[in-house]
Amino acid sequence: MILKPIGNGKLSKRDGDNLGFPVFPLEWTDASSMTTSMGYRENGFFPEAVINFLALLGWNDATDQELFSLAELVEKFDLNRVHKAGAKFDPDKNKWFNHQYLQKQSDESLADLFIADLLGRDFSFVEMTNKPQMTKIVSSIKERANFVSEFWEMSSFFFEAPTSYDEKAAKSWKDETPDLMKQLIVVLNTIEDFTSVNIETIVKDWMTSTAIGMGKIMQPFRLSLVGALKGPHLFDIVELIGKEETIKRLEKAITSL
Repeated sequence: MILKPIGNGKLSKRDGDNLGFPVFPLEWTDASSMTTSMGYRENGFFPEAVINFLALLGWNDATDQELFSLAELVEKFDLNRVHKAGAKFDPDKNKWFNHQYLQKQSDESLADLFIADLLGRDFSFVEMTNKPQMTKIVSSIKERANFVSEFWEMSSFFFEAPTSYDEKAAKSWKDETPDLMKQLIVVLNTIEDFTSVNIETIVKDWMTSTAIGMGKIMQPFRLSLVGALKGPHLFDIVELIGKEETIKRLEKAITSL
């Protein structure tokens, strides 16, 4: 018996509807009530992840292994090791499984899925024809994602400049910051090889030679590009959005903040 994630009793579709997780493999509409229940496919779960967590509902192979390929399950599954007691359903653990299988995908295949997701949302303002660029963006963010559908929220700043700045993060913007950002712009303008490693080396050498504390530069720099103190490695962002866009965002932050 598959049990509710909270409370007692068997899992029902109402539990999923009320608590916000699927209980059907595919989206399903009840013909009598015309209510639609979520499906694992439509919620962005990989088929392999669903098979994996279903297999472990009330069964294990007597080891700590949690990730099984279909071939391994075929080889190891034995009804004698299925528990007689009920198995509590854990939607958070299912997200963990999907995270593991997302990390196993190639950056190229995830870029294709990301592009398809954006097309489905009709984000026509996003430039999606540059597959190598999309692949690099996906590579920089995927470690923190459970689903491809989360990619946009985690990467929107690659495609559009911030229109506002996180209020709490903006406290890192001091009276001296505008002048420091202007100095940073001068440094960035001198860089020919605009790659992440080279940009980082030159900017950090400049901070060391001028005895400017890292916190005085790095936090305002990230805030200018992202609008918040979040995102992947700062200099990866700088490389991916390019010199012109980086400087434009710094200039906008100087004016706005």
